[in-house]
Amino acid sequence: MENALPKKQEQTPQTSSAVNVLKTHGELIAALLSGVLILAGWLLSKQQDTATAVSITLFVLAYVIGGFAKAKEGIEETIENKELNVEMLMIIAAIGAAVIGYWTEGAMLIFIFALSGALETYTMNKSNREISALMNLQPQEATRLIGDQEEIVSISDLQIGDLLLVKPGERVPSDGIVVSGQTTIDQAAITGESVPVLKQIDDEVFAGTVNVKGAITIKMTKPSAETLFQKIIQLVQTAQSEKSPSQLFIERFEGTYVKIVLSIVAVMLFLPHYVLEWSWTETFYRAMILLVVASPCALVASITPASLSAISNGAKKGILFKGGVHLERLSHLSAIAFDKTGTLTKGKPEVTNVIVRSDMNEQEFLVKIASIERQSNHPLAQSIVDFVKNKQELTLVQPDSLEDVPGYGVIGSLQGDTWKIGKADFVGKEDAAEFENGISSTLASEGKTIVYAKDQHGIVGLLALKDVVRTEAVDAVKSLKEQGIHTVMITGDSEKTAEAISKECAVDEYIAECLPEAKVDKIKALKEKFPTVSMVGDGINDAPALATANVGVAMGEGTDVALETADIVLMKNDLSKISDAVALSRRMNSIVKQNVIFSIAVIFLLICSNFFQVLDMPFGVIGHEGSTILVILNGLRLLKS
Repeated sequence: MENALPKKQEQTPQTSSAVNVLKTHGELIAALLSGVLILAGWLLSKQQDTATAVSITLFVLAYVIGGFAKAKEGIEETIENKELNVEMLMIIAAIGAAVIGYWTEGAMLIFIFALSGALETYTMNKSNREISALMNLQPQEATRLIGDQEEIVSISDLQIGDLLLVKPGERVPSDGIVVSGQTTIDQAAITGESVPVLKQIDDEVFAGTVNVKGAITIKMTKPSAETLFQKIIQLVQTAQSEKSPSQLFIERFEGTYVKIVLSIVAVMLFLPHYVLEWSWTETFYRAMILLVVASPCALVASITPASLSAISNGAKKGILFKGGVHLERLSHLSAIAFDKTGTLTKGKPEVTNVIVRSDMNEQEFLVKIASIERQSNHPLAQSIVDFVKNKQELTLVQPDSLEDVPGYGVIGSLQGDTWKIGKADFVGKEDAAEFENGISSTLASEGKTIVYAKDQHGIVGLLALKDVVRTEAVDAVKSLKEQGIHTVMITGDSEKTAEAISKECAVDEYIAECLPEAKVDKIKALKEKFPTVSMVGDGINDAPALATANVGVAMGEGTDVALETADIVLMKNDLSKISDAVALSRRMNSIVKQNVIFSIAVIFLLICSNFFQVLDMPFGVIGHEGSTILVILNGLRLLKS
C-alpha cells in the first residue's frame, strides 16, 4: 500500500495531460481514426471474399468511432427540441447506405461529417483562446499588508480597501490606487501601450498588468469579479453565446428544412419505381443519395464559424463585441455620433500656449504660476502644474499665502509679490482683451480656455489650455468617412469650442451646447435620417444615448455604466478600431453571403444530378461534405487580420 500511493501520484500528470488532449482534440482524433479504419476496410474489401466480413467489421467500427459524437449531439438535441436536425439526417443516410451495401460510402459520409464537426469545434476553441490567455494573466494570489506583516492570500479572499504589496516583476493582483512607492507598469495587455507607464501615488493600476521596476503598495478599489480583466472575459463569453439574426434564422429554417427533406425522401422511396419504372434497388439508392445531398450541413455551417472567428479576431485587436447581432449590424452602419470630451478628446485640458510680458522670463513665469496653482484643486490648476513639472530643471517653491476666490481664480503671495491668477473678469477684462495685441480672442476662437496672471504692474502673461484631440481621432474620422459613414460630434461645450474641435477632427457636422438628456433626442433624430446609427461615448451621461443608438460603442476607460450599456467596447481606447470593426463586420457578412450562395448552389446541383441518375453515392458524399468543409474553412479566414 505504501508503494501504491507514489505510483498513483506519478501517473496523475500524465493522465491529466491525456485527458486534456482528448478534451481539446477528441473529435479530430476520432475522425482521423475513423478515416484509418475506412481505408483499411476499403483495401480489404478489394481482396478475396474472406476479407469481406473483416472489412464490414472495420466499417462498423468507423461508424461508431467517427459518428458517436455527432450521433449523441443529434439525438440529445432532437429529444430536447422535439425536432429532427442535420445530425439525424446524416445518421439515417449513413445507415441507409449500409443497408443497400454501400459500406464504404456510408463510412466516408460519417468520416467527412465528423471532420467538419472537428473543424467547427476548432473554431470555437480558437475563439476561446483569447479568453484563456487573459485568464492566465490574472494572478491567483496576492501579498496583503496588515500593519508591518505580509501574508499571501487568494485573490478571492481580498476585499475593497485592502493594502497590497506588488514587487518588481509581479503582476498587479487587482484594480487599485497607488498609495506608496513609484514604478513603471507594463499595461500592454489592457491598453495596448507598448511603452511601460510611470505610476506614482494616486495613479490607477489594473489587474494583470506587470510591475516592471520598483515595489509599490496599492489600495484595492474593486472586487476581484469586477476588475477590468473580468469585464473583458465576461464580454467575450457573452458575445459567443449570443447569436446573430442570420444564425437564428438558419436555426429556425433547419428544422423545417429537415422535415421537408424527409418527406421528399419518403416519396422518392416509392414514386420513381411506379412513375419512372426504376428498379427497387435504384429507387432506394437514389433516395439515400437524396438524403445525403439535400442535407443543409453546408448552409448551417455558413454562419456560426464565420461569426465566432470574427468575434475572436476582434477580441485579439481589443474590440469586444457583446454578441453576433451587434457585429452583423455594424456592417450596415451609415452614421456615427461621437461624444467630445473623453472620446474625441483626451478629457483632460493641456497647456498649449504660454505668452508672457516682454520683461518676464518664461521659465520664471511658469515656476511662479505653478507654485501658486499647486495649492488649488481646480482641474485647470492641476493641468498647469503637470505641464510645468514635465519641463526639466524647474523647481517649484512654497507660496507665502493663498486665497481661493470661487468662480474666478486665486490670489497668491510669492517672494513679496502678490499675483492674481484666473479668468479675464478677475484680472481686468479690458486689460486681458488688450494684452499682446488682443491675442486672447484668437486663442478663444480656437476653442481654448485662457488663464491670466497679473502682478502689481499689470498682466504678466497667460496660458491657453485645451482639451486636446486624441492623436488617432483625426485618422479614425477620416477612415469612417472613406467607408461612406456620416460623422457627427455631440457636445455640451460652447459653439466656439465645438466648432474648433469639429474642424480639427474634420467631422461632417457638430451639435454644440447639448445637455446630457438632449443627446438621446439627437440620436433619435439621426435614426430618422439614417437607417443604422452608432453612438460612441465614455461617460455616465452618454449611457442613454448609447442605449438608444442601433450600435453603442464605449471607450475602455469609460465609466462602468457606459461599458455595461454599450454593444461594443474599445478596450485600448483607440478610435481607429471602430473603422477596423466596421471593415471586419462587412468582411464577415461578405463571407457569410459567399457561403450561403455556394452551399445552396451545391445542394441544387447535387439534387439535379441525382435525379438524372448521373451522381453516384461516393461523389454525392464528397460533394456534400466537401462543400461543408469549404464553407467552414472560408469562415476561418476571419481569424486572420
